[in-house]
This record gives sequence, structure tokens and C-alpha cells, in this order.
Amino acid sequence: MKAIRFLTVILLTVFFPQVCLAQTPEFDNPIAEQRADPWVHKADDGTYYLIATVPEYDRIVLRKAKSINGLKHATEKEIWHKHEKGVMGHHIWAPELHRIEGKWYVYFAAGEAEDIWNIRMWVLLNPSDDPMEGEWKEEGRIKTSRESFSLDATTFEYKGKRYLIWAQNVRGGAHGTALVLSEMKDPLTLTGPEVIITEPEFSWERMKYNVNEGAAVIKRNGKVFVTYSASATNHNYCMGLLWIDDKADLLQASNWNKSPGPVFYSNDELRRYGPGHNSFTTAEDGETVIMVYHARDYKEIQGHELSDPNRATRARVVQWTESGFPDFMQNQGD
Repeated sequence: MKAIRFLTVILLTVFFPQVCLAQTPEFDNPIAEQRADPWVHKADDGTYYLIATVPEYDRIVLRKAKSINGLKHATEKEIWHKHEKGVMGHHIWAPELHRIEGKWYVYFAAGEAEDIWNIRMWVLLNPSDDPMEGEWKEEGRIKTSRESFSLDATTFEYKGKRYLIWAQNVRGGAHGTALVLSEMKDPLTLTGPEVIITEPEFSWERMKYNVNEGAAVIKRNGKVFVTYSASATNHNYCMGLLWIDDKADLLQASNWNKSPGPVFYSNDELRRYGPGHNSFTTAEDGETVIMVYHARDYKEIQGHELSDPNRATRARVVQWTESGFPDFMQNQGD
């Protein structure tokens, strides 16, 4: 059987090279230097937008292009800057761009200028057709039932309902962050209940810090998949996977399944260190799933990992197993 498959690939390559090339997009990695927590949104007209954390943690920037590779040299625009004092005054992290009911929203995390670790989730709104144009206004904070450290909000629609997944300290103290899910009544308001769908329980989720964060959602093959990142943002940073049957109740925690090991992690041979905080988009063909993530190309970091600026945005094709699960090709380069 393997020989037949191999022969088929050879014949396709010889007689129909355009088919094979169309199925294997190649990327000019890294797509963006010194851009972490990348989020790529593909608009209905095929335009790609990249938004990400900058190493100064002081502003939100956006770039657009007609292709993923085009984002590399696209002109970047600052669309919002941190406050000089008070809330939204420090640690501007992990912005995401979403198009909801004809308007653009940016979800992001921010601390206070006077209390930099008092981090909460905030929302910007722009009614323009092009998020690079018009005026971005502060819509307010996403309020959760727990008043605690919270970040990395991502929103998605499923079966006519909108949901939010975010990372939050739910146990207090040094327990770190869990992923929490809630339904929304509008892009800013949670309706509850707020359901914990994963907490750091395995050793690979508890390296230096107990962390589950940076969720990204992909719906395919009768399941809802959620990737997330775990551990400190050094070479221990890695990705885990949750999934649930699409007929199950998303707000029932026991319906969620979790990978016992990481699905994407550091690889010395490929000089890929601390991969994570990904997003999903599709290639220009509208079908091929692309994962956009950040990683470093060196292991040793001088000082604290959050002070190292060199997490770079990268892109790679997601493969799929025969059982319908995403395969992140851990031992292959981008």
C-alpha cells in the first residue's frame, strides 16, 4: 500500500505538477520578526491581516496583504497606544482581530500603569470596512465572574451562538491560569456559565509556571478543536490540544477531551524553541489549514524570557490524520 501511494505521488508530480504545488504552500518564514502571539484574520475578500504582540508591550499594530507571504514586507500601522496612567497602561498583550456583524473588534490584554500585573481583557471597535482605516474606539472591559488575572481572549461562533475562551487565574495565588469558556450575548458581554475546560495538570504544562493560555479554535471533521499553550514562554513553551464532538454541549466540561502530551513543542534539530500561542487561517485556496505561531531559533535566553524580544511569527501547513485529527508535524520544519 505504501508503495502504491508513493507511486501515485510520483505520477502526479510528473504529469500534474500544478496539482502538487497547489497542495503544498510554502512560506517565507519568519513571516514577522519580533512579533509574538500572532493572529491572522482572512477577510471575505481574501485579504490577510496580521496582529501580534510587540516586544515593547506598549501598542497594537496591524498589517495587511493579499497573501500570507505578503505580510512579511507589508507596511505596519499602529492602531492604538497604551495609556500613560491607569488601566490599559502596561503589558499590552496578545491582540486578536475579529469581524463580527460587519464591524471590526480587537480583543487584547492589558495591565495597569501603576499595577502592571493587574491584567484584564479589553476590546476595541472600528466600524470601517478596512481595519487599517477609520477610528478605533475603546469599547470597554470584558467582565468575568472572577475578578482576577485574565488574558488571551478569543471568540468564535458555533451553531448560531457566540463563545469566548480566555485564560484566567481561577484558583488564586500561584496556581497559574486555566482556560475558561462562556457563551456571549454580544461581542463584549458574557452570559455564563463560565466553564473551566482545562487546567495545568501535566508536567509539561507546569514548567516554571502553571499555564494554560493562548487558545485557538478550529472546527473540522465533526469536532471542535482547541489548541492552547502551556508553561513559561522560554523553550518549555508548547502546545496542547482539546477537542469535543460537535453534537456535544460545549458548556459541559466533562464533554471535553485533552491530549496527555504536547502536540507541538521545541525541536533542537530544527532550531525551533518555545513554539506556541498560535492562530489558524486558510491558504489562498480557501481549504488548506495554516497554523500561524511564534517561536525562537535559539534556546538560551539572557534574563527573563518576557524581556527577550525575538519570538518570531511563523506559518506552516496543518496536516490531518486518517481519524480526522490535526497533525502538527512535530518533526518537520516549516
